[in-house]
Amino acid sequence: MSEAPILVCLRNDLRLADHPPLFAAKQTNRQIVVCYVFDEKATPALGGASRWWLQQSLASMQEKLAKMGGRLILRRGKWAETVDCLAKALNAESVFWSRAYEPYYLKEEELLKKKLSKRGIEAKRFGGSLLFEPDAIYNQAGLPFKVFTPFWKACLKLPEPKAPLKNITSLNFMPVEEITSLSLDDLSLLPQEERWADKFHSYWLPGEKGAHKNLKTFTQCVDEYDHERDVPGVEGTSQLSPHLHFGEISPRQVWHTISVLGGEGNGAANYLRELGWREFSYYLLFHWPHIVNKPFNTKFEGFPWKKDKHLLKRWQQGETGIPLVDAGMRQLWETGWMHNRVRMVVASLLVKNGMVPWQEGEKYFWDTLVDADLASNSASWQWVAGCGADAAPYFRIFNPVTQSQKFDARGDYIRRWLPELSKLPDKWIHAPWTAPQAILEQAGVKLDHDYPSPVIDLAESRRQALDIYQLFKAG
Repeated sequence: MSEAPILVCLRNDLRLADHPPLFAAKQTNRQIVVCYVFDEKATPALGGASRWWLQQSLASMQEKLAKMGGRLILRRGKWAETVDCLAKALNAESVFWSRAYEPYYLKEEELLKKKLSKRGIEAKRFGGSLLFEPDAIYNQAGLPFKVFTPFWKACLKLPEPKAPLKNITSLNFMPVEEITSLSLDDLSLLPQEERWADKFHSYWLPGEKGAHKNLKTFTQCVDEYDHERDVPGVEGTSQLSPHLHFGEISPRQVWHTISVLGGEGNGAANYLRELGWREFSYYLLFHWPHIVNKPFNTKFEGFPWKKDKHLLKRWQQGETGIPLVDAGMRQLWETGWMHNRVRMVVASLLVKNGMVPWQEGEKYFWDTLVDADLASNSASWQWVAGCGADAAPYFRIFNPVTQSQKFDARGDYIRRWLPELSKLPDKWIHAPWTAPQAILEQAGVKLDHDYPSPVIDLAESRRQALDIYQLFKAG
């Protein structure tokens, strides 16, 4: 081998534009080796939908590097140990990577730095997956913020996020023919039997190209974001969440693209605020890593949740008998994604009406969402359950019928995902169990045959939930 190279380790930063580690490595004019290590021991283990996306995104990255005359070295194993062994085999002078915020990888990063330091190898990590680093934002008392609004105000007082780095079109790759690399298939990301995620190809284009396509589409309708983001029956959101999670586009790229689109309304400003919620979720995860599986509000550790396996299964299968909820769950299974307004409604039904532990819902979303993000998933489920930071009050229980009537008034969303109800009039499609028998017959709907009756009484379960929350709060 020739000169000692720089080893750049990719993780959730599968792009070439605005990539701080690759950009810094390129500036040194030294030879570069690019690798990706799949750590199957990471906790929590990557969900099925995320594994599908990762497969496609890595394939896209392989193709991009190959066009520049390079190669993506693929390995599997414990992250720190595997990167250290590769650095040793390459006789690398430096190892660059984008910093993580998840508890598992924070520990692995510290372990890697110790291993590399013992052998005199430079270890350098970069930001890039967030707009603002969570270890640089504190309140006046020097403590982490626990509420979103003051946190975001503090962020906006900081200098604006730096402009994105230039797209990388060439790199000085080190010849690595003698260095072994696994194939994508060797990573065993896709299941061998039930290939339920294969249909995602019809809805998504993973990779940098797909990310920028979605961003471009969104810029054309961002002015409508204010009132369309809550309407599940229209394409009113950016569809960027999985691309942001896997780092196929950086938040800085999105920020600087959207921030110049002021428009006549507040669409752009409100979308940037939604990026702020993503930042806040990572902020919470960084400062309170226990939120992955334990309540942020420790008072909820003794909350009397119910183990209702029947309700959980019906909820997962989109067979609760409550149309908006079932439409959302079927959209999730079909596409790997669910509209954010509907996510709140389906979560509320499970944890508030059903009193099922929020961890059960979080675990299912983790497996089935293509944008399954440890920070956002954990924080969002706790927000709905009432045990998180800045949480929805315990008495806020989303009524799926009124939510449906308000945000899907004509039933467009329900009709798309529940075709068995498509012939019901708008008035009755939100709660078919209340429809007169003649209306049901005319629409070809027989309850418990074509579509189930509600698995839970919304009014009674709400009352019981409020009673339990009140008693728990008083205790």
